[in-house]
Amino acid sequence: MKILVRWALLAAALLLVAELDAGVSVASFGSALIAAFVIGLLNTLVRPLLVLLTLPVTILTLGLFLFVINALMFWAAASVLDGFRVSGFTAALVGSLLYSVCSVVIDAAVERVFSASGA
Repeated sequence: MKILVRWALLAAALLLVAELDAGVSVASFGSALIAAFVIGLLNTLVRPLLVLLTLPVTILTLGLFLFVINALMFWAAASVLDGFRVSGFTAALVGSLLYSVCSVVIDAAVERVFSASGA
């Protein structure tokens, strides 16, 4: 149940990002659900490999290159989906930052609610 609630809230966060960032658009809540799933899948499977491959650059930039990797994951998700569009790299960077902030807030809230209910 916790995973489904988190997934739905992340889809809602993606709709919020689309409202706040003009370069990001989401066609519907269903598209946002699919996009949230694909972003999560890319962050689970592809992101660790990219982080490992770009470790020297990440160290050289004191970790700031991780923002670029997050933007690339966000942009990659938009490139494989029909109802989710990102207009360019700058929009992907801003969108991924907003989505990450929302994700941190959602994770904290979901943990608090589900730990309080004993689930």
